[in-house]
Amino acid sequence: MQVTAPEWHRLGAEEVARRLGTDIATGLADGEAASRLALHGANVLAEGGRRPPWLMLASQFTDFMIVVLLAAAVVAGLVGEPQDSVAIVVIVVLNAVIGFAQEYRAERTMAALRQLGAPRARVLRGGHAQDVAAGELVPGDLVLLEAGNIVPADLRLVEAARLKVQESALTGESVPVDKQVKPVQAADAALGDRTNMAYKGTIVTYGRGHGVVTATGMATELGRIATLLQSVTEGQTPLQRRLAHFGKRLALAALGICAIVFVAGMQRGEPLVLMFLTAVSLAVAAIPEALPAVVTVALALGAGKMAQRNALVRRLPAVESLGSVTTICSDKTGTLTQNRMRVERIWAGEEHGGPVDLVPDSGAWPQLMRALALCNDAQAGEGGEPKGDPTETALYAAARDAGYDKAAIAAAMPRVMELPFDSERKRMTTVHRDGDGHLALTKGAPESVVPRCSRIVAAEGQARLDGAAALARAERMAAQGLRVLAVASRRWRGLPAGAEVDEVESDLELLGLVGLVDPPREEAKAAVAECLSAGIRPVMITGDHPVTARAIAAQLRILGEGEEVIDGAELARTTPEELRGRAGRATVYARVNPEQKIRIVEALQARGEIVAMTGDGVNDAPALSRADVGVSMGRSGTDVAREASHLVLLDDNFATIVAAVREGRRIYDNIRKFIRYVLSGNLGEICTIFLGPFVGLPLALLPIHILWINLVTDGLPGLALAMEPGEAGLMRRPPRPPTESVFARGLWQQVAWTGMLMGGLCIAVQAWAKATGVEHGQTMVFTVLALSQLGLALAVRSERDSLFTQGPGSNPWLAGAVALTLGLQLAVVYVPWLNGIFHTQPLSAAELALCFALSSVVFVGVELEKALVRAGVLYREPRR
Repeated sequence: MQVTAPEWHRLGAEEVARRLGTDIATGLADGEAASRLALHGANVLAEGGRRPPWLMLASQFTDFMIVVLLAAAVVAGLVGEPQDSVAIVVIVVLNAVIGFAQEYRAERTMAALRQLGAPRARVLRGGHAQDVAAGELVPGDLVLLEAGNIVPADLRLVEAARLKVQESALTGESVPVDKQVKPVQAADAALGDRTNMAYKGTIVTYGRGHGVVTATGMATELGRIATLLQSVTEGQTPLQRRLAHFGKRLALAALGICAIVFVAGMQRGEPLVLMFLTAVSLAVAAIPEALPAVVTVALALGAGKMAQRNALVRRLPAVESLGSVTTICSDKTGTLTQNRMRVERIWAGEEHGGPVDLVPDSGAWPQLMRALALCNDAQAGEGGEPKGDPTETALYAAARDAGYDKAAIAAAMPRVMELPFDSERKRMTTVHRDGDGHLALTKGAPESVVPRCSRIVAAEGQARLDGAAALARAERMAAQGLRVLAVASRRWRGLPAGAEVDEVESDLELLGLVGLVDPPREEAKAAVAECLSAGIRPVMITGDHPVTARAIAAQLRILGEGEEVIDGAELARTTPEELRGRAGRATVYARVNPEQKIRIVEALQARGEIVAMTGDGVNDAPALSRADVGVSMGRSGTDVAREASHLVLLDDNFATIVAAVREGRRIYDNIRKFIRYVLSGNLGEICTIFLGPFVGLPLALLPIHILWINLVTDGLPGLALAMEPGEAGLMRRPPRPPTESVFARGLWQQVAWTGMLMGGLCIAVQAWAKATGVEHGQTMVFTVLALSQLGLALAVRSERDSLFTQGPGSNPWLAGAVALTLGLQLAVVYVPWLNGIFHTQPLSAAELALCFALSSVVFVGVELEKALVRAGVLYREPRR
């Protein structure tokens, strides 16, 4: 049962804490939180019911043709041989079990991914800040909020530092609401007027705050309207839609052929029941109604494999889009670099490049080091190591190593006000009590802070600032690949609480410059090289100085000859048409605001590029949504960025994006291989049954033969093809055009000639058997068709490379499936009790050898085709 108190907004913070049995300074104890979780239940919204396993299994029998076949089998059993009917029913059931196993595995994989991507919340429990699953929040928990968070539960705010919350999800009001902590006395205050509350599902756009959880799960305001969310279903991916449309057209053609087979058989005097079963069995085998489902399975399993490599897929269409990506726009810090900042150089009237514990203790140095400790949101973690943003922790560590302990200094100079960092100002300010007055400390980008300074602290006291010289000094430091911050201060007699931001951050006194180094990731250079070989252009986007960005991009070889760097100010002056032209040459964008990212995406897309864009901040969400593949950061990213993205990097690593692109290409390739394999086999079955009677041959296959081939040869090897590893040249070919048909690059020609070759071989062996008086020609046709499909499964593992180059054992799943299927086929031919069920007769050694020889023609034919592809004779494709 949830705690019920409908007017939390009317109560003071202390009264709210008292009623909820919590402490607004330390939060709940861990044990109390656990007991409340058991009492109140998980903090989740009720979802529309997912299909239980029994319904998944039942759905395997709902296809119209399966129902017709089962009904026909029952009727045939009543009027003919029940043995045949039972065998047909058993095969259909086995086929359903395989289909169920695929779907169930895919559903479990996606459920695991949803759990992996479940939202988190930062809470204070027992006086310690910790990250917990948002679903584990309970009434009374003390939640810590900052810009970019999605509010995880309904909260009564008890602290708000310039906190703004976007509440359009609940109120429809698009303008963020300023929050405060005082009681709102109006009894009938609308949600939008309850300025001391933050509601589940709303977005923190600015500032930070603390709030006590007042309601969770379905008891939240969002939970009250959750029924509107329960009917949402996931749509099909573009490839699924295209294949479903293709399948419908193919089904019409297959049904027409089956009708002709039925009529032709009746005219030859075949039994009505036999021909009806044959026609329906052929329709079941030939109609590729499972293709969209197979795509789902392949994408879901591929998404599971990506998650193992730290790339969490949030939307399945992204797996398809990854194979078409032509440009990857990546943030620099933490993605291309290690995100392990350390202070490398400090300038405070003079430059210091040695250990920070040896900085001078005169002039501006003490004031600068004190500012690094105070104007900082990092906190001491376990073992004394700082926790927080990497830039902040580096400054914290530098101050600590120089002998300026934050906790001790903050106790004497407590923070009483702050202006949080934002991407427009590119700076932050904290205000501290200092004796009878107050000290404001500002840090940020040099070009943002230095113009607001009028003086500089020098060894002899204050001096007039030469702003141009200070900025030139910052640029020289940036040229060494350093991220440079300027630090300044201003004294106030009283607390500037009512002053505008510009007034607080004006008439400052420059304390110095700090240069931080963030080395490139060791694996980033190799990943960039792999991108370039795959026809993918890496683009670096950063908020750092253009000189710093150029130095890092050169180290990673992102910036090539003839390519340019565009900074944010220049980008703001550039028209969309000009940017579209320059986007083809620009590989580095520096001092870019998150809002400008969407312009970059649109310019690249206007050039026909398929863009993957990374982002981690709240303002990155529009660009992530606009990109073909939005990529958010799992470690440093905000909730908002993750919600807007298609892919989450659990390790914030550029190399992981490249690995995901590689995996996306592999999955798409394997879907093509499966389509070729299944459709070629289906066409071979149709040709065998449809064309034989036109050349005077009897019915080549019985219904049970057709269904057996559909179950065994289509099922097991087809599934194993989805496990095929990536081909050797996977990342040495250009990206696939997104509008390209899945049947492009020769696939439909391959299906046509391979299927007709199978059918021709089967008709040939049937004609030979009839001409030579062999009594069990039907068993030979059955065996040739089955073995031909197994040879095809081995041959289609690559569209270019020979099986002997790949190695038969490089896909053990397929090798095992082929071996098992071969064993089952031979058992059907040689095991006496199976002979009666399948109407087969044992073949002599010579006849079996002939079957192997004829079926190997398909394998040899595909290998010859691949040799012509490697020679550039067939199915040429553009290469970069």
